[in-house]
Amino acid sequence: MIGSALRARIEAVLGHAVLSVARVSGGDINDAFELGLADRRSVFLKTNARAPRGMFVAEAEGLAFLREAGALRIPETLAYATAAEEPGFLLLEFLRSTRPRPSFDEELGRGLAALHRFGAPSFGFHSANFIARLVQENREHSNWAEFYREQRLTPQLRAAHAAGRASLALCRKFDRLFAALPELVGEPEAPARLHGDLWGGNLHVDERGAPCLIDPAVYGGHREMDLAMMRLFGGFSQRVFSAYAEAFPLTSGHAERVSLYQLYPLLVHVNLFGSGYLGSVEQALSAYV
Repeated sequence: MIGSALRARIEAVLGHAVLSVARVSGGDINDAFELGLADRRSVFLKTNARAPRGMFVAEAEGLAFLREAGALRIPETLAYATAAEEPGFLLLEFLRSTRPRPSFDEELGRGLAALHRFGAPSFGFHSANFIARLVQENREHSNWAEFYREQRLTPQLRAAHAAGRASLALCRKFDRLFAALPELVGEPEAPARLHGDLWGGNLHVDERGAPCLIDPAVYGGHREMDLAMMRLFGGFSQRVFSAYAEAFPLTSGHAERVSLYQLYPLLVHVNLFGSGYLGSVEQALSAYV
């Protein structure tokens, strides 16, 4: 199920023989496995022979960025391939899931608030990383509206247009949005430490029934980005959002900005999965232009 060369590399970095390999379900980009080691531990392996160069390095850095905040559980990184190594891989502690405990939603809301409050040095990140398999540019800015325009919306819109998915008419609508963006983004806030791809599939329940975050696309940004993503496809109860708002109250107009901050993940979905998401992009845009 995994190649002999990769198995030998894993055994070398962990210092223990791999005795069993079991495929783990979930995810549509990488192959995932539970490895049973000779020291009776289980570890989680994510690998992909066709992964973009540096993808697993970026994920390990993102997990470390989240872990620094000490706000929510983030799986420990055991090893990963360098940008030059093939096939790419990432080894993490294996979190055996159980049912969420009664306080799960409140813990998630308060933990996410603490993660955001911990902050980030700037709007952006020290290097590019990935959202799914797409490169996510993170050139640092001091101004949020500028960052959102230049590092989030514009690259995805250009990619969609180059692929023949975004029409000139849609691009012109975005031009009108960009002109109004400084007034639309809300009151100035310090950069929050963001997960960056917080849909329900990237929330894990650990062996104690507590929340754990996986598969980040991190950067410093407006905290409403994570919250808007959480509302896009569901999977998070109102108890989560209420606990968040109690711990870290939102500024005025936040409800009116949800569609604005869903534009980025919707454009990402256009570039990942096709023009079927263009209707959702148009609908989100219609609130502002």
